[in-house]
Amino acid sequence: MSDHSMILVLSCPDRPGIVAAVSTLLFEAGCNILDAQQFDDTETGQFFMRVVFDRLDDAKSQAEIAASLDDLAKRFAMAFRLRERSARKRVALLVSKFDHCLADLLYRWRIGELPMEITAIVSNHGREHLASTDLGELPFHHFPVTKQTKMEQEAQIWELVQKTKTDLVVLARYMQILSDGFSAKLAGRCINIHHSFLPGFKGAKPYHQAHERGVKLIGATAHYVTSDLDEGPIIEQDVERISHRDAPDDLVRKGRDIERRVLARAVRHHLEDRVMLNGKKTVVFTG
Repeated sequence: MSDHSMILVLSCPDRPGIVAAVSTLLFEAGCNILDAQQFDDTETGQFFMRVVFDRLDDAKSQAEIAASLDDLAKRFAMAFRLRERSARKRVALLVSKFDHCLADLLYRWRIGELPMEITAIVSNHGREHLASTDLGELPFHHFPVTKQTKMEQEAQIWELVQKTKTDLVVLARYMQILSDGFSAKLAGRCINIHHSFLPGFKGAKPYHQAHERGVKLIGATAHYVTSDLDEGPIIEQDVERISHRDAPDDLVRKGRDIERRVLARAVRHHLEDRVMLNGKKTVVFTG
């Protein structure tokens, strides 16, 4: 990865000339496009684009490129984000007692697969419940919660998010429903993972419920958190086939595997600016 590589993502109402205008702007700024992906949503009339480019030796500065993009944004009613590709997003990981997703994210982070800075690990249970996961020297915060203290506990988390300048909050099997107000504060920057079945099973022991109904497919969904429980814009999903030979414990084991790989892919997509909100849906420019 070049020290001068940058990522530009943008969206605007679709009209002719957008790609040409962006390409010309980057060319005139002394940049070389390395990768470009685009999508025109004909149903909504919205256009989405992700561009990775290098600033050459005589290129304009990031601030100058951003200023030129501001002018272009006015012309096309465009929203855009521009950042250095090497800049790592700051991430807080929230977890309860089930630590398989947390352990997987930490492993991928340690081997360099997930380019992020971990600002905090937060749990509504004590650290002893995560004894099987190597937290190292990462900052751990125990914020217990009850029905009576939910608002105060969420205020603690929000204060931590602000204090640490956290860009993304990941609910790595954090078994608490966020309030509408807290969900709104984290709009577009909070990812959750949950089991997804057809038919859907809610409440305790969903995999046992699925076994009782003879489900043939189990799966998981990673999505952005909204006030609608488990119904936010979907980032990533996966499924695995189940047979009559699988016991409830087999479903739980296979479910853990699906949950952690789906969550990891969703987090990576977000970290690399590959996800763009499109109403209740997302546009995901996969690599």
